[in-house]
Amino acid sequence: MNTPQTVFDSSAKLMGNDLMCRRGGRIVFDGLKFEASAGDFICLRGSNGSGKSTFLRTVCGFLPQAHGRLVWSVGGDESDHLPTEHFIQSGHQNGLKPNFSLRDNASFFVSLASGETVSHQDMRAAAAVFDLEHLLEDSVQYFSSGQRHRAALMRFALVRRQVWLMDEPTVGLDAANREALGQLIANHVAHGGIVIAATHDPLGVEGLELNMDDFQPKITVADEAWL
Repeated sequence: MNTPQTVFDSSAKLMGNDLMCRRGGRIVFDGLKFEASAGDFICLRGSNGSGKSTFLRTVCGFLPQAHGRLVWSVGGDESDHLPTEHFIQSGHQNGLKPNFSLRDNASFFVSLASGETVSHQDMRAAAAVFDLEHLLEDSVQYFSSGQRHRAALMRFALVRRQVWLMDEPTVGLDAANREALGQLIANHVAHGGIVIAATHDPLGVEGLELNMDDFQPKITVADEAWL
């Protein structure tokens, strides 16, 4: 794996129409509509519990939508889900193997995601994004929580996927690493990538905003009778 920066298909679109999702019998969001085209950055906003993480998990296909339609369109072909080969995501769990070195963790993830191997040059370049070069041979079990988070984000610099879905990617990052993340995202969208990120921190990337508070279920008189 030692290739120039990927330029993604400019026809790609990820769309949702009238989406509703339930968790534990409760409607988390309803009537959600969005459209993300190649080169778009969408920042997810909303109060705690408004459904930001649930929305990202729904887009990934980890949770089913109770209503509405999700569409991935590229090159004239449409799918009612986002295929795994087109996206990479980060969540609250870092997915790192504590007994592996950072290099081995990154190599394992790339092999699992794409079947490719990582060149020494690409590995060092990806580690340098979040100032992790000096830790490549160290076991992740000795990393601080911030270092583990940066190690998980390093995957975005290694795996070529058009859609990035990021849940609170700035947690535990200092100002320098938040800036590095913003530059990584800006470079990705400049080459036709699509990024949807739930974050309260500014990343210095121009884009759209999707506020989950706008899609909270309406409580009817009948509902109030049960409260």
